[in-house]
Amino acid sequence: MKKKSSFSTQGQRADIGDLVIYRILANRYADAVGPFVFLDHIVPKIQTSVNKRGTGAHPHRGIATLSYILNGEDEHFDSAGNYAMVHSGGVQWMNAGNGIIHDETLNYDSRTDSRLTHAFQFWINLPSKIKAEKPAYLAIEGNEVPVKTLPDGSGWIKVIVGSFEDLSSAIPNYSEQFLYHIHLEPGASFTTSFVDEIEVAAYLPALPALINDENFEAGNFIEFDRKAGEIELKNEGQEPCDILLFGGASYQEPIVAEGPFVMNSKLEIANAYKDFYNGEYGNIDYEAQRAKA
Repeated sequence: MKKKSSFSTQGQRADIGDLVIYRILANRYADAVGPFVFLDHIVPKIQTSVNKRGTGAHPHRGIATLSYILNGEDEHFDSAGNYAMVHSGGVQWMNAGNGIIHDETLNYDSRTDSRLTHAFQFWINLPSKIKAEKPAYLAIEGNEVPVKTLPDGSGWIKVIVGSFEDLSSAIPNYSEQFLYHIHLEPGASFTTSFVDEIEVAAYLPALPALINDENFEAGNFIEFDRKAGEIELKNEGQEPCDILLFGGASYQEPIVAEGPFVMNSKLEIANAYKDFYNGEYGNIDYEAQRAKA
């Protein structure tokens, strides 16, 4: 049996500097899909200059941030001393834990002739016990992301988070979670199934697709019912189509979100701000971190 769509919606503009961004989640219909509480789509852009200043250092507590870079190179800094540059296809994952300041800069990929940038940023809500732990960090280059070719050359699936068949991401799973990037050639289809109570959403970043016999447009975010069933993706267009499919087990603790913090109570939010303003999250030394790379 195919899962039914619950709703579909488009994102809202939330630009940062010269980056054109659509905020896909949270939206007017959903605050979370499984552990995912946030999704920004940094839309494709031909970049003509290099930004070495960062986009603005800011704090986080209680979540893991995940930046998936389709095109470009992403430079990460944080106050725990972590630094890395990942390139097209790569992933930056940071568990903010009990508090961290981070910054990252998206530029075109200096290893290629392309000046195209295109990326996504997710926030993954953490269980309360993980929110109290020290921060952690992981950089994954594009050639390290698990990928499987679909039958008959019809496309491929990349496992950014979680697992699919014999593929498993290196990103830690604190609850049941998955994030797949599915690429379908013209006329191709892909079907996968989910058990009861798993929350699932799809996002179409650039082109329309047929999902469980419904037509959805480019830019659509679609959430599905929580009954066991299949999701069938079809590309009926003339160009290859990309689809993000993500979700997981429902978050079972209270969620209180404010600004860059996602906690389990208003008191914890207040404490997150207090610790930040007291300087307990540390500082970023940009030049020292670059020099160590």
